[in-house]
Amino acid sequence: MATTYTWKGRSPNGEILSGEYAAESKDELISHLRKRKIIITSVRAKVKEFNVRMPWDNRVSVKDLGVFTRQFATMINAGLPMVQCLDILGRQTEKEFFRTSILQVTADVEGGSTLGEALARHPKIFARLYVNMVEAGEAGGILDVILNRLAVYLEKADALQRKVKGAMTYPTVVCVVALGATLFMLMFIIPTFARMFSDFGGELPLPTKIVMGLSDFLRAYWYILAAGAGALVFAFNRYHATSGGRLNIDRLLLRIPVLGMVIRKGAVARFTRTLGTLISSGVPILNGLEITARTAGNKVVEQAVMATRESISQGNTISEPLKASGVFPPMVTQMISVGEQTGALDEMLDKIANFYDDEVDTAVDALTSIIEPAMIVVMGLIVGGMLVAMYLPMFKLISVVAGG
Repeated sequence: MATTYTWKGRSPNGEILSGEYAAESKDELISHLRKRKIIITSVRAKVKEFNVRMPWDNRVSVKDLGVFTRQFATMINAGLPMVQCLDILGRQTEKEFFRTSILQVTADVEGGSTLGEALARHPKIFARLYVNMVEAGEAGGILDVILNRLAVYLEKADALQRKVKGAMTYPTVVCVVALGATLFMLMFIIPTFARMFSDFGGELPLPTKIVMGLSDFLRAYWYILAAGAGALVFAFNRYHATSGGRLNIDRLLLRIPVLGMVIRKGAVARFTRTLGTLISSGVPILNGLEITARTAGNKVVEQAVMATRESISQGNTISEPLKASGVFPPMVTQMISVGEQTGALDEMLDKIANFYDDEVDTAVDALTSIIEPAMIVVMGLIVGGMLVAMYLPMFKLISVVAGG
């Protein structure tokens, strides 16, 4: 297990230096510093601090990574040395976890590692797609070009992710509000009416009896219902964590009307953009398909892409197995086939991705236009139904008083 050491030393020209470095042993750190021609004055293990770190503190968003990559590409293109670029970017990064990782990459590169090797040591931030493209850029001497492509890819991936999440946000909020309003009425409002009706006496209408029964049940057994809901969520997460469970859930999501279309088009846009970016960057097609499958975001699409990879390894084309999978629309497989025949597969994949980005926008608008009135109607029926059920006995009381 790596230990973090703090060190102090002097450069060959006498400048006083200090820093931190994670290494398996003190000897490894000393060897690293000597490669940098640093005269070591002290080395000691860093005292561990018991800081409470929340899970989201270790997350680097697609947007954060895109900003980093865009700035890195601009600085490399301007002719700045790589180590200086990484050092500047690391020191100006606000997130502590991201900053520490970039500075560690800087130290590794300064110690003789390639940029790809240094990035690969931080898989939580730099995925295989990122590392493979950087390695291809280093090998071809076009790192600035590759970083620009990566920045464009990450920016468009972030935009697509926000579109799909935006499609799910509105119905989720409406459902939560409707459920909260229903529970509040059943827990606190309905019991007030119930006490009044019990004082009134007489036979209550059936809708009123049903609502009062639901209220009594909820108030008496709310803890059982809460435990049951928690157990269902836990069971669902466990099932989704299994390979078969995730496959079945993802298959079901693709079959949901309208929402399934948003998910499918988003998956197609992600697949074509990822594969097109990898191919144009010089990554071998088989490696590109494997990386694309892992980043598909949907198990059904992942299986279709992996089946395509297996087919290609046997000498077949890309378009035929994609068409046979039934996951990708005919237009996509036809355009990929044309791209293969003309030798411009990467350009064709980029055109498909741009087209499906617009298609996701259209599908999200369609989903919102359908869900918004539907949710309003459902919420109105639930809340309005309970109110009517509570007012029915009052109408009966008024008629009795008027008749008397």
